[in-house]
Amino acid sequence: MKKLILSLAIPALLLVCIPAQSEPVHGVTPTNTTSAEAAASTVLINRLNEIDAMDKSTLNAPEKKALRKEVRTIKKELSTSGGGVYLSVGALLVIIILLIVLL
Repeated sequence: MKKLILSLAIPALLLVCIPAQSEPVHGVTPTNTTSAEAAASTVLINRLNEIDAMDKSTLNAPEKKALRKEVRTIKKELSTSGGGVYLSVGALLVIIILLIVLL
């Protein structure tokens, strides 16, 4: 039974790990926007720090609501521009199961 699972897991792993053939996109030139993105993120972080330092006890309800909305949008922009590698729960489960089977 263990050999059967192993013999099915190896081809499945190879199918997942083999990269698909892709063609380069013609006419698109890569641009280096890391400095512009870094400057924009610095501005957003500074704005978040300003909002944190504000005395919010003097604000009325609509102003507080506007600040909360602004903070949410800034955090969303920072998280999307951050990049990173995301793993889905399904992929994580497959990796764990394969490690258990192979070890």
